[in-house]
Amino acid sequence: MADAMTELITPAAARRRSLPTAPFLVAARGGVPDRVPVWFMRQAGRSLPEYRALRAGTAMLAACFDPAMVTEVTLQPVRRHGVDAAILFSDIVVPLVAAGVDLDIVPGTGPVVAAPVRDAKAVAALPRLHAHQVDAVADAVRLLTVELGRTPLIGFAGAPFTLASYLVEGGPSRNHERTKALMYGDPVTWHALLDNLADTALEFLRAQIAAGVDAVQLFDSWAGALSLRDYREFVLPHSTKVLSGLADAGIPRVHFGVGTGHLLGAMREAGADVVGVDWRTPLDVAARAVPGAAVQGNLDPAALFAGDDVLRREVTRIVAEGRSAAGHVFNLGHGVLPDTDPDVITRTVAFAHSLSTQR
Repeated sequence: MADAMTELITPAAARRRSLPTAPFLVAARGGVPDRVPVWFMRQAGRSLPEYRALRAGTAMLAACFDPAMVTEVTLQPVRRHGVDAAILFSDIVVPLVAAGVDLDIVPGTGPVVAAPVRDAKAVAALPRLHAHQVDAVADAVRLLTVELGRTPLIGFAGAPFTLASYLVEGGPSRNHERTKALMYGDPVTWHALLDNLADTALEFLRAQIAAGVDAVQLFDSWAGALSLRDYREFVLPHSTKVLSGLADAGIPRVHFGVGTGHLLGAMREAGADVVGVDWRTPLDVAARAVPGAAVQGNLDPAALFAGDDVLRREVTRIVAEGRSAAGHVFNLGHGVLPDTDPDVITRTVAFAHSLSTQR
């Protein structure tokens, strides 16, 4: 790590890294790579014993603002599993914390907001994110572009709707009732809130891009709770602001949500080059909903507990379905579950790599 630390060079220098044949980037741009590219959401984290050992005694948010720790955690699954992309170790609430929102990630619960945002006065008081407030994250990106060599690095942010849900509810929610009450009952305040959060997500992603990430993913984890009509009215303009604001960066933009099979076309319209698909929608069906876009997914994370025969069958099916899209990045339909056997993940990567990419 000491050698890498000496490479904390300028953002412009970091962006000169070129990876034209990296399978993940080829597929994300609609090409046919030389192998099926694989990476997993939550590939860095609780499923790895080396992660648990490193994080022992360090709070989640403290880890996210420690460039050396972010670098090591991000690298762990690349070393162990041979995945085709690394995703920056962070959390979707990091830019909110950096901007000055009083929240914490409580073990066993998730993000908890000290003062929920539920009216126009609270929205007006929300702090704005400035790039220098996430310098620690940018430093980690610059370290990683050196350490990763030819493996692409994916940056990410939470989408405006999902960030809004945490702020309005005060923490995780099953039904998003307070969120929807504000959305329906006070649309002016709602749109002001999401406009603020779109600016936050955009600033956070631009800082990562300036530091050297090779692609970005916008997570709208809770958007599946909305109807297509409500998504178009209350969410799409703000997600579009984020993704279209990155168009000039020239890197792939991935958009993902859970339970969003009915929203895939609209999520593509928001400006996604790659649309993430959860396990509920077959990839060939998803490909028809997002013509011209690559798709990412979509093995059920629970299948990693079902044995190698099931895994080989499911991976083969998913790769075959993915061939109908403009490009296919193999992934899970959500994140790696904490109790997943790391060796199973490694074998799944190797098997996917063995399958043909030809469409």
